[in-house]
Amino acid sequence: MEHINYKEIVDNSHNGACVLDLERTIVYWNQGAERISGYTAAEVLGRHCYNLLVHVDSEGRAMCGDDSCPAARSMRQDEPCEMEVYLLHREGYRVPVVSRTRPVKDANGVTTGAVEIFNENSRELAALERVKELEKLSLLDELTGLGNRRHAEMHLQSRLDQLARYDWPFGLLYFDIDLFKQVNDTYGHDAGDRVLKVVAQTAQAGVRSFDLVSRWGGEEFTAIVENTNGPVLLAVAEKLRRLVENSPVALGGDAIVTTVSVGATLGVPCDSIESLVKRADELMYKCKERGRNRVTLG
Repeated sequence: MEHINYKEIVDNSHNGACVLDLERTIVYWNQGAERISGYTAAEVLGRHCYNLLVHVDSEGRAMCGDDSCPAARSMRQDEPCEMEVYLLHREGYRVPVVSRTRPVKDANGVTTGAVEIFNENSRELAALERVKELEKLSLLDELTGLGNRRHAEMHLQSRLDQLARYDWPFGLLYFDIDLFKQVNDTYGHDAGDRVLKVVAQTAQAGVRSFDLVSRWGGEEFTAIVENTNGPVLLAVAEKLRRLVENSPVALGGDAIVTTVSVGATLGVPCDSIESLVKRADELMYKCKERGRNRVTLG
């Protein structure tokens, strides 16, 4: 059989591939990993994964401790591990990936490290298609890549019509970035734009694939959450809030920790777009009064 260069195949794979030693130092990083994370091999080789990639779970909890890290678990328990996690991109936003980790052994069967293969969740592909559609219809917010206010209003009216006609439930999250003016005043408007992008991308990654995040205006965003009830809406809002809180924006030697306040409410048959948004907005301001970085359901 003709010799096959397996390393070249892995080097050029579309999926991310990473090899760690027992100390979780990165010793291999392929082109797929560069594409998904934004980090080049030169930037990561020789560094510990827990000081760089900082995975979090679907609840926004850090997974870099010995008990929660998939690679550490694979090496310790000598078994494969597959999880849905959120990788911290070089630009500061969260990327949802499916991570598959397994131990690496030497010729004597002794564990010497772990290999992780990861790729984007299918929602990323759906998001790219959504962006293309929005560009065609002039419904795209150019800075964040989300739908704009007009886009959100169109979908809100559609959901209200479906609620009235078919009793299909939905909820609205209305959230804005806490102390955003301080970011602009301290670091400048370019930094403020980066924060807006990171929050937008992290929020989009944090909701379900069929939910819709839009930029309402300024530092304010909405998320239309479909087929929901109070507890589910609250869980989606809390997940979004935690993911944003755990996605600091790197700026020079500083890391800007960003939080959001979220008003969450269910649509009711007598609602208009104006009444629904007003109710969610008032709930969001209750979060501000109570100290920010929280969710209020009403």
